[in-house]
Amino acid sequence: MTDTFARVADFALTCRADQMPDSAKEAAALMMLDTMGILIASGPMEAGVIARDTAALLYASTDAAYSARMPFDGRSVSMAGAAYAGATQIDNLDGHDGYNPTKGHIGVVVLPALIALAEQCRDLNGPAALAAVITGYEVAGRAGLSLHASVSDYHTSGAWNALGVVAMAARLRGHTRDQMRQAMGIAEYHGPRSQMMREIANPTMLHDGSGWGAMVGMSAAILAERGFTGAPAITIEAETAVPHWADLSQFWQIEHQYVKPYPICRWAHAAIDGVRALMWEHDLTHTQIRSIQINSFHQAACLFAGMPDTTSQAQYSLPFAVAVQAIHGRIGVEHISGSGLSDPVVEQLARRIHVDENDRHSARFPRGRWADVKLTTTDGQVLESGDIHARGGPEAPMSRGEVIAKYMEFATPVIGPTRAEAIHKVILGWVDPKSRYAGLLPLLFNAPAR
Repeated sequence: MTDTFARVADFALTCRADQMPDSAKEAAALMMLDTMGILIASGPMEAGVIARDTAALLYASTDAAYSARMPFDGRSVSMAGAAYAGATQIDNLDGHDGYNPTKGHIGVVVLPALIALAEQCRDLNGPAALAAVITGYEVAGRAGLSLHASVSDYHTSGAWNALGVVAMAARLRGHTRDQMRQAMGIAEYHGPRSQMMREIANPTMLHDGSGWGAMVGMSAAILAERGFTGAPAITIEAETAVPHWADLSQFWQIEHQYVKPYPICRWAHAAIDGVRALMWEHDLTHTQIRSIQINSFHQAACLFAGMPDTTSQAQYSLPFAVAVQAIHGRIGVEHISGSGLSDPVVEQLARRIHVDENDRHSARFPRGRWADVKLTTTDGQVLESGDIHARGGPEAPMSRGEVIAKYMEFATPVIGPTRAEAIHKVILGWVDPKSRYAGLLPLLFNAPAR
C-alpha cells in the first residue's frame, strides 16, 4: 500500500464533517441542489425513462439490504442499478456541474450514489451526508486529473468518477482500508474508458459515460466488501500520480466546480454568453441579427454543426444553442426536446451562425472555456464581444440566488412549486449540525403526478 493510497484512505474513511471547512459544506449543499434540479427535470425525458426501466429489468436485487429506490420513480432496484439509472438520467440533460481541470463532471454520480447509499444509512445526519458528497468530489476530481495526465486519449467522466463513488461507499458503509483499496482497483480497471470526442462527433444518449461510472463504482464497492480483489489503482498508487493527490484536504475542489446556466455542453457556453451579452448591451432582438461569427477553442469548434434531430444532438450543437438563446432569451428543456428541435425560426438563425477554431482560445483549454463573438446586424453594424469566459465557474460565478433560481426553474414544472421548495430547504439545510438526511425521504421517491 503506497503512502498516497494511505493518504486517500485517511481522508475518505476518517475525515469528519467537522474537520471539513464550512465553505466546502456550503458548496456541497449547493451543488447537490443544482444537480437535484437536473435529476428532476430529466425524469420525463426518454433517456431517463429507458435507464430506469432497464434498471428495473436488469439490475434489481434479491436482498433488501442491497436495494435502493429510484428517485421520483419509487421502484426498488439494486444500489448499483439505482446509481446507474440516476447518473444516466442526469447525464442526458447535460445541465449538471463540472470541474474545468478534469474536462468533466462529478456531481452527476455523487447525487445518485448518495441517494442509493443513504437507503441503507437511515441514521445519516446532514453534515455527514455533505461529508460523503465532499469525499466523492475530492477523490473523483483528483482521479480525473491523474488519468488525463497518464493517458493520451480524452476519456469520458465515467472513467474516473467511478472512484469517487467507491470513496463514498467506503465511507458510508464502513469499509476497511483494504476493502477500499481493492474497490478502487476494481473500479479503475472496469471504469468505462470511453472516448469523449467520439461522442462529440456523433451525439447520442451515451453522453459522458457517467451512468456506467456510477454502476462500476457501486459494484466495485460491494464486490470488495464481499472479498473480491482488484489490482491497485494506478491513478492513485503510481509514482506519477503522487502530485495529483498532494493537496488533498488542503485545496477543496468542491468549491471550484462550475454551474451550468444552460442544459447544453459547457463548450458552447462562452459563445452563448457572448451573444447574450451583445444583445443585452445593444438592446437587440433576433430579428435584427444578420449573421454571427464565433471563434472558440478546438473542442468547441468540433461540436455538432447541423440542426439536431434528437435531444442529444441539440445539447452538443453550438449554432443551435446560440440561436435558441438569441430567440428565446433562455434555453429550457422544451427547447432541446419535442417540437423545439424543429423550430423553423431557430433553424433559420442557426444557418447564419459560423464557428471557427481560434488558437488563442485553444491554448487556454481545459483551464478555461473561452470564445469571442462578432455579431453583424441587419443595418450593417458589426458588434464584437471580446474574449468571453463561460459563466458559472470560479472565473465568473453564478450567485447562490441564481443557482437556487435555476434549480426551481428546472424542478417546478415536473414536481410542482411546493415539493420543489421543500426539497430546496432540506438540502441547503444539511449544513445545520442538527439536520437529518431523512428529512428528504418523504419528498424523494413518489413519482410526479401526471
